[in-house]
Amino acid sequence: MKNIRIVITGTVGAGKSTFVRTASEIDVVEIERKVSNSEIESSFKDKTTVAFDFGKLVLDANKILHIYGTPGQTRFDFMWDILIKGADAYILLVKANQADSFSYAKDILAFMNDRVQVPMVIGLTHTDCSGAIPTEEIVKHLGILNAKDCPAILKVNPRLKNSVVTALNVLINKVI
Repeated sequence: MKNIRIVITGTVGAGKSTFVRTASEIDVVEIERKVSNSEIESSFKDKTTVAFDFGKLVLDANKILHIYGTPGQTRFDFMWDILIKGADAYILLVKANQADSFSYAKDILAFMNDRVQVPMVIGLTHTDCSGAIPTEEIVKHLGILNAKDCPAILKVNPRLKNSVVTALNVLINKVI
């Protein structure tokens, strides 16, 4: 049996914790605290991840995913470093309707790529919301300049099991 370590990272409010909860077959370990940051308070969240979320998904008899969600705030970036080490792959979630977070998503992408060279996928969330930016524009904001450097980009609804599993399957197919 092979355990595959997947990290779900991304901007504040992109749906990382929701993604892990939706994917997991076990009760998710969530290390959260009451929001104390005005940046997050404006996103209508009452709690924020301060260490990680952990869930598990059995894909088949030979593959078990260990899914770790990172905090979204830079003040907890030491956890990004801890969680990405040893990862087999990761998903960067980007809130498509929040253009002012794209440069932050680009920074997270650079942070992860400086530490590991593993398969990754970009998951665009909130694509059905007002003000959602087209995929091509988001890709430019992330600094991906050509198709050769472009990872798979998917629209992901972290609340829908089939959307989450589809994203994980696309990622896993890059790992195997």
